[in-house]
Amino acid sequence: MEYGSLHFRINEILQENNISKNKVCKDLDIPRTNFNRYCRDEFQRLDMGLICKLCWYFDIDVGELIEYKKYEP
Repeated sequence: MEYGSLHFRINEILQENNISKNKVCKDLDIPRTNFNRYCRDEFQRLDMGLICKLCWYFDIDVGELIEYKKYEP
């Protein structure tokens, strides 16, 4: 059974704030390869530390960072 998926709005937020991935990774000391997986929604597990860092960095709530997409056949 398909339950839907999570989408990280990182790319949209970066564009809205005119900030590069490199700057975020450097400022938050995040490995670029890990960050890219989240940007492409290719993650297996959620990293609470990373989510907290991104919410703090962009001054947003979790609901603004992650959205649930319901499965539609």
